[in-house]
Amino acid sequence: MKIGLITGEFPPMPGGVGHFSRILAERIQAQGHSVRLLSRTGSNWDKLEISTVPGWGLKQVPKIKTWADEHALDLINLQFQTAAFDMSPWIHFLPSLLDQPIVTTFHDLRHPYLFPGAGRLRDWVVTHLAGSADGLIATNPEDEQKLAGAPMRSVIPIGSNIISAAASAESAARWCEELSLSDSTTLIGHFGFVQAIKGIDFLVDALAELRRSGHDARLLFIGGQRNAVDAGAGESYRESLEDRIRGYGLGDVLRWTGFLPEAEVAACLQAVDIVILPYLDGASYRRGSLMAAINYGCAIVTTQPTVAHETFIHGENIWLIERQSVAAIGDAVIHLIQNPQTANHLRAGARQLRRRFDWDVIARDTLAFYEEVLRGTGYHAGQGDH
Repeated sequence: MKIGLITGEFPPMPGGVGHFSRILAERIQAQGHSVRLLSRTGSNWDKLEISTVPGWGLKQVPKIKTWADEHALDLINLQFQTAAFDMSPWIHFLPSLLDQPIVTTFHDLRHPYLFPGAGRLRDWVVTHLAGSADGLIATNPEDEQKLAGAPMRSVIPIGSNIISAAASAESAARWCEELSLSDSTTLIGHFGFVQAIKGIDFLVDALAELRRSGHDARLLFIGGQRNAVDAGAGESYRESLEDRIRGYGLGDVLRWTGFLPEAEVAACLQAVDIVILPYLDGASYRRGSLMAAINYGCAIVTTQPTVAHETFIHGENIWLIERQSVAAIGDAVIHLIQNPQTANHLRAGARQLRRRFDWDVIARDTLAFYEEVLRGTGYHAGQGDH
C-alpha cells in the first residue's frame, strides 16, 4: 500500500501526535509499505522526505489535494488532534475534499475550541469529520464509545513516544547523585507537559503534606513544560502552579528537567521510585506519559479511568486512586514506601503490560484496519497509480 499520513505536528517540534506519527511511519515502512508524510513547515526527518504546508487554513486544501494525487496514495490516515491543526475548522472537511479513502485517527475527542461563540459548531464539525471518513480509529475506549455509531471503527492504542533502549543503571544513578538523594528519600516523578487536566496542583499539594508529615519526598518533573503548537495555552495555570510551589517553600525539593533527549528521559523514569500521574479525567490509553511509564517498568500511581480498562489492574500493574484527591495521592505514596514489595510487584506488572502497547503490534493492527477499509470502499491498493 501507498499510505499518506497527515499530522498537524511533527518533530523536531515537541508534541505527542507528531512523535506518534513518526514512529508509526517507521514501523509501517518496516513492514513493507510505502509512506508519505504531510505536516507543517519546520518538520523534518532524515528517514523520509516530508511535504509541508505553512498552516491549516482553507487555502492549504488544494496543496494537500495535489500532494495526495502526486504520490498516488491508496489511503490517507489523518492524525487528528485539534490543537495540532491550529484549531482550524477546515481540517474537519478533508474527507469530503480529497479523492482517496481516508481513515481518521482520533487522538482526543474532547471539545475543541474554535472561536468565541462557536457553541454547537464544535460538536458539529467533529461529528462531520467522523461521519465523512471511511474508517475511524480511536486510541482509547472512552473515545470509541463516542464513535459507537460508526460502522467501520477500531480501537488501536498509542505506544510510548520514548522508545530509546533502557537507560543504563549508571545513567539513572547519575540523576540520583545530581539530585543529592539519600537512602531515606522517596523520589516521585511526573512526566509530561504542564496542563490543568494533568492534576499537577494536587500532586504539589500532596508533596507538601508528605513533607509536613515527616517524609523525605521529592519531586522530579521530567520533560518540558509546554509543547510547540499550543505553547500559550494554560499559561495562567503554570503561573499559579509556580506560586503554589513558592508558597509551600518547595523550591529545594522540586526539580524541572526541561526538554531532554529520549535516553535521558528513560534514565529519569528509571531513577524515580514512583511515577505519579493524577489526571483529572483518569488514566487513559491516550496518555503518552502513561505509556512511557509503562514502557520503562515504573511503579505507577494514577487516577481511576472514566471507562473500565481491562488492561489496568489495580495492585498488579498499576495503583489506581480517586481522582482530584490530595489525600489519595499521599496515602498511595505512604503505602508504597511502607510496602516496597508492592512497588516491585507494580514494576514487574508494568513490564508485562508494555507488550499490549508494542509498536510493531500497533503497526500491524493499523495496517489490517487500512486493508479492511479499502475492502469496504472497493478501492484497491495500486488504484491510485498514475
